[in-house]
Amino acid sequence: MTNKKTYFLSDAHLGLPNHASSLVREKLLVKWLDEVKVDAEEIYLVGDIFDFWFEHKRVVPKGFTRFLGKLSEICDSGIPVHYFTGNHDLWIFNYLDQETGVILHREKYIKEINGKRFLIAHGDALGPKDTGFKILKKIFLNKIVQWFFKRLHPNFTMWIGINWSQSSRYHDKSENLKFLGEDKERLIIYAKRKLEKEHFDFFIFGHRHVPYEFQLKNDSKFINLGDWISNFTYAVFDGNELHLKYYKK
Repeated sequence: MTNKKTYFLSDAHLGLPNHASSLVREKLLVKWLDEVKVDAEEIYLVGDIFDFWFEHKRVVPKGFTRFLGKLSEICDSGIPVHYFTGNHDLWIFNYLDQETGVILHREKYIKEINGKRFLIAHGDALGPKDTGFKILKKIFLNKIVQWFFKRLHPNFTMWIGINWSQSSRYHDKSENLKFLGEDKERLIIYAKRKLEKEHFDFFIFGHRHVPYEFQLKNDSKFINLGDWISNFTYAVFDGNELHLKYYKK
């Protein structure tokens, strides 16, 4: 057993709500990456790091240079950085992994770390109900839809995407962003159903923007990572235990 740690973070939504505010959070995220790289075995960025992202063949969204540079530096140093696409940045194609070296995941990922089984996913389109979004996600992932969207001018696609992202329910102040109870949290229901078929020591999700830990069974724990908009939370696995932590309240 080593003293190396595994870190998990999600939902920074860089770009929201404007450049000035986003830049403050981006600098804080880079500071966090600088600190955790000292003892990191691996780093997992579990979706929606960008509030909107779309790649044309020769054009990518401008900005985020501090964050992208730090990702490249960490990957170049030999520390694996796993990047999960979320519902806001699902149109990441091949620029990010080619340019920075991150390991890209578009689906849930099962990994054994120091003898413990993890199921890691952003969390969108998992669990019961939410049928409308599941259909919408299939449309967004359709290759024909993506081909037609790429035919539009980048200024127009970015305008559409940014406005769409900022109007989503996750940016609605009236959204009930608190723990709803184990019988209403879709991802907890999803995790319980998975446990009926196979064992996982830890489930890690983002998406909900609500930071919480939940004990599913004596030997199975659920963590929702929260966000880096208002909570500034992350999880760390020390080789034995997994804990949710606050970087800046």
